[in-house]
Amino acid sequence: MKRAVNALQNFGKSLYGPVLILPIVGLFIAFGNVLGNGNLAEYFPVLGHPSVQHIGVLISKSAVSVLANLALVFGVGIPIGLAAKDKGYAALIGLVTFIVFINAMNVTLQLQGELAPAEQMRAAGQSMVLGVQVLEMGVFAGILTGALSGFLYNRYSGVQFSGAMAIYSGHCFVAIIMLPVSMLLGVVMSELWPFAQHGISALALAIKGAGVAGVAIYGFLERILVPTGLHHLVYTPFLYTELGGTADVCGSVYQGARNIYFAEMACPDVHQLSNTVVWDARGISKMFGLPATALAMYMTARPERKAVAKAILIPAALTSMLVGVTEPLEFSFLFVAPMLFVVHALLTGVGMMLFSLLGVHAIGANGVIDFILYNLPLGTEKSNWPMYLLVGLIMSALYFVVFRFLIQHFDMKTPGREADDQQTRLYSKQEYQAKGSNDGLGEAIIAGLGGRTNIEVVDNCYTRLRVTVRDVSAIDEPRLQATGAKGVIKQGNNVQVVYGLHVKKMREAVETFL
Repeated sequence: MKRAVNALQNFGKSLYGPVLILPIVGLFIAFGNVLGNGNLAEYFPVLGHPSVQHIGVLISKSAVSVLANLALVFGVGIPIGLAAKDKGYAALIGLVTFIVFINAMNVTLQLQGELAPAEQMRAAGQSMVLGVQVLEMGVFAGILTGALSGFLYNRYSGVQFSGAMAIYSGHCFVAIIMLPVSMLLGVVMSELWPFAQHGISALALAIKGAGVAGVAIYGFLERILVPTGLHHLVYTPFLYTELGGTADVCGSVYQGARNIYFAEMACPDVHQLSNTVVWDARGISKMFGLPATALAMYMTARPERKAVAKAILIPAALTSMLVGVTEPLEFSFLFVAPMLFVVHALLTGVGMMLFSLLGVHAIGANGVIDFILYNLPLGTEKSNWPMYLLVGLIMSALYFVVFRFLIQHFDMKTPGREADDQQTRLYSKQEYQAKGSNDGLGEAIIAGLGGRTNIEVVDNCYTRLRVTVRDVSAIDEPRLQATGAKGVIKQGNNVQVVYGLHVKKMREAVETFL
């Protein structure tokens, strides 16, 4: 069981690199849409100039090309996340594997006489990938080849030969293995994928048939798994594969909720965003719900501790509301009042269900900044963003009432309500120094992780330092907290140290000392 959890966590971590690139692509699409969208020209006449319009179209349509090649992004990005060392070579192996895989599938279909004419490709479940006609696997092709490349790279990149065979050691030996493996995989998937495609389609129909209940369950699972780090495995299939919907946008077929609405943003022929956007309505709890919980915690704090509680809660609430980073606020009550986190997950599902019931078709996956850039240029017809705000305000009120009642009724020790012998936690001097300087920081974190010999792999996601250790019992949580950690999560041999947005600096400090 421990090995399975470790494997899932490592795989979920490997998805984060490719997934993190997509919002950046979305911002460029949104920026291009601001320049090239005539809706804003009446307010800002300069946007009506043809050259500005052309620049906007250039930016948005160029950025959309990433979505058309998303399988390749995952095929290269996943091995980078999985590789324990020499990540550049792992990415190269992933690229070679993906190219050989799609060409092997193309040749197999050609030999079997199953390549469909251009006008019949979509009906036959086929598409073009990097100019090669293959079965329509979408991002699953990249996930499959990327995961296999990363696994085999870790397993065989350490193989060394001597003498004349030495040049075939290391990553060259992995390439020798991966070429025939990717060819065989292309042949096998040519036969198996049609059955998998039917299964995925049936699952997508079942989820759609579940209506708002399915949406609510999805929202609950996506939040409740945040402490384990497995929530990436819940939302990624809905955002980037057929599970999140399929749509023809401006002559191209896109799969996954996020891919669809990014493409629709850049397509002038689309007059209303698809309802598949509901699978990325996770920003309701980030922009409205969690700030309301911060207010509830502040209002229920003891009078003499309100000022200290405010100093902790306001920055955390703003971080959640503006950029959609929730860990600082969620971890402020997760460990002292786990029930509140469960309620938070349930209310997340309720918010997404309400989003679906009211027919909202606006984009709101993260914070206010993204929300404004994505929605305002689209106008209120293509994106009925005022309805999103209505749902958000309803959920804010619900969050505040429920959290305030639970905190008072069960006397939960949220920030500002601690016992007399406990202090409301602020940053210590050591934490402040850790934020301002790397001097001794890496060494302190390594000591908290049980020393150099206890560390196998160090990586990070958006807010957490993710470490694979040999002995989890050697972790010194107080020492890690002294470096600025907001929480420490242990799952098998995987340890996640929650630092926040400056986590990359922490990882670099650790790598410097290692």
